[in-house]
Amino acid sequence: MKTINKLLATIVATLLIFSSSVFAADKHKFKMATSWGGGPLMEIGAKAFAENVKRMSNGRIQIEVFPSGTLGPGLKVSETVKNGVADMGHTWIGYDWGKDKTAVLFGGYAGSSDTEKMLHWLYRAGGAELQREFRDQKFGLISMPLFVRTSEVFLHSRKPVKTLKDLQGLKLRTAGAWLEISKGMGASPVTMPGGEVYTALERGTIDATEWGTLYENKSPGFHKVTKYVIIPGVHQPTAPFELLINKKAWGKLSSEDKKLVEDAAFMTTMNSWLTIGDEDAKALEFFKSKGNEIIELAPEVQYEGREAGVKWAEGVAKENAYFKKVLDHQLKYFELWKDSSKYRNVKVR
Repeated sequence: MKTINKLLATIVATLLIFSSSVFAADKHKFKMATSWGGGPLMEIGAKAFAENVKRMSNGRIQIEVFPSGTLGPGLKVSETVKNGVADMGHTWIGYDWGKDKTAVLFGGYAGSSDTEKMLHWLYRAGGAELQREFRDQKFGLISMPLFVRTSEVFLHSRKPVKTLKDLQGLKLRTAGAWLEISKGMGASPVTMPGGEVYTALERGTIDATEWGTLYENKSPGFHKVTKYVIIPGVHQPTAPFELLINKKAWGKLSSEDKKLVEDAAFMTTMNSWLTIGDEDAKALEFFKSKGNEIIELAPEVQYEGREAGVKWAEGVAKENAYFKKVLDHQLKYFELWKDSSKYRNVKVR
């Protein structure tokens, strides 16, 4: 009997040690680098995701979110995460277009479809899986969508811009494929971190900037240093953002916790879309109330911008097999939607 009791005691002790180590291993603290100093991308993007993960894990998984420049350069979050300085990152995948232009197909460019179609492609047609494969094979990182915006403001500008002629020589801040495309349309584009844009506009170093949607562009205060709000964002009809995760950090998570992180990212992304749509409807009046003049681009600019984007993508696809693979996948799916306005939209007078 004593032998049995000793054996049971040993088993219980072993189980207690094992279970305590398992529970300890289930608790994680991660650092997240971002490309943002503040605003909606930080509040309803990175921080909202961290809160969702914390709540869904009952506090077991905690993510500390750092503003741009704290852990590394805002435009190089992928490097910060890859090097292990941060466990996670929230950024726009298009910032890495210089390393592989395929990135802009996931982040949006002038030839993209709108946000509704892009979301369907990402979550129902295998786009998110292609994005993960791309980041894994080309960058050695785990990636998934996190946050999405609708069409951006084309420009906050010190000068009126309506026609193709108005674009000639215009010094504008941008990023991604529009750096090349806008140059081909006669503009003089430059790129810079978001934190430098306000000062550049104030000093006249640049004439104009694109950044985000109407709602997102309230907080940077562009209305204080520019007079004109130019719409719509032909350069960026949609802009999905991404969550990056260091492979070592990802490997620490159980399969259940990996699913939890993916679910939190999806929830945050869909909520960002709804929030931005709601707030954009109010933001136009905000800019008017601040004395800004709203200018709608002439149809020729909208057509030209879209066509230039499509042509640019076709050119890149001839030189980059991975780009072609993703572009063909997108276009095949978007072709299914070509008549969608006929059964989704009712004509009104």
